[in-house]
Parts: sequence; C-alpha cells; structure tokens
Amino acid sequence: MTHDTIVVLAVLGVIGQVLGGALILVALAAAAGARGPLRAIRNVLWGYELWAAFVVAAIATGGSLFFSEIAHFVPCELCWYQRICMYPLSILTLFLAYHGDHRAARYLLPLPVVGAGVSIYHLLIENKVINEPTQCLISSPAGCATKWINEFGYITIPTLALTGFVLLIGLLTLAAAGAEGDEAATTPA
Repeated sequence: MTHDTIVVLAVLGVIGQVLGGALILVALAAAAGARGPLRAIRNVLWGYELWAAFVVAAIATGGSLFFSEIAHFVPCELCWYQRICMYPLSILTLFLAYHGDHRAARYLLPLPVVGAGVSIYHLLIENKVINEPTQCLISSPAGCATKWINEFGYITIPTLALTGFVLLIGLLTLAAAGAEGDEAATTPA
C-alpha cells in the first residue's frame, strides 16, 4: 500500500509539473504581450482559483503527513520548513475559497514563494550540488540529502513540494489578479 500511494503521489506530481509548466509558459507569454493563453486559463478557472489552490495544498499536506506518519520517513529540518509554508495554506485557502475572498490571496503568496525557495535549496542538497549543512544531520538521523523516494528517476519529496508551491504561486496569483477587476475572481460556496 505504501508504494502504491507513493506512485499515486508521484503521478500527481508529474501532472502538477505539467500544469505548473503551462502556467509558467502562459505567464511568460503574457509578459511578452500575448494575452490569449492567459485569458483562456482565466476563462477555465474563473471563480475556482482558490478552490484549486485548496486542492493542491490539501494533497501536499496529506502527502506530507502520509510520508511521516504512515511510511515513517523521518522529516529533516528542511522538510519541516516546507511544512511550515504548506500546512497553513491548506486551511487558509479553504477558508478564502469558501468565503469568496479573492483579495486576500495576495497575502498568502509569501508562503509558497518561501516554500519554493526552501524546496530548491533542499533539492540542491539532495542532489549534492551543495554540501549538506550540519544542522541537517543533527535534525534527522538520515539528514537532508536522503532520497526517501525516487519515482520515475527524479520525483523526490522536495520535488513534490516544489511542484505544489509552484502551482500555488500560479493559482494564488490568478486569484489575486482577479481582485483587481470589477468581478469577483472566486465564486462563494
């Protein structure tokens, strides 16, 4: 069961990476002046950006808890920092989505931005691009460089976290951008 759940989370991670990559390409196209793809995404997601952000944050939080509580992977110090950035998002995005408060989405953006930075740092340590700090070895017997999972040759726990954070940055940005217009960007429950 543990391996099957890890594979499901890895597949969701790959799907998230495709969606996150598409969001990044659309943002780059919009910055270059091509607004058509951005309008298409806005039309598809209009009113559900915060609900989508809640789903991403809830899956990431559930996956994180699965890894530590069911699979018994000991979270390192960097994993805890990533959790600090992700866990509140699962509650806050639900609250904002339920109340249709798209304007507050901009205040949540620092959490996934910081979380993405920690995830990138964790990936650099995990792939031995930079040396593992002593704090990592003190916080967890395995350290921060341990790859508890390695599905499809590259999906590790920090990769999944980074995927979630990138998706949340995109979805929260879309929700916050909708706050600038006359119409509400998020449909109340």
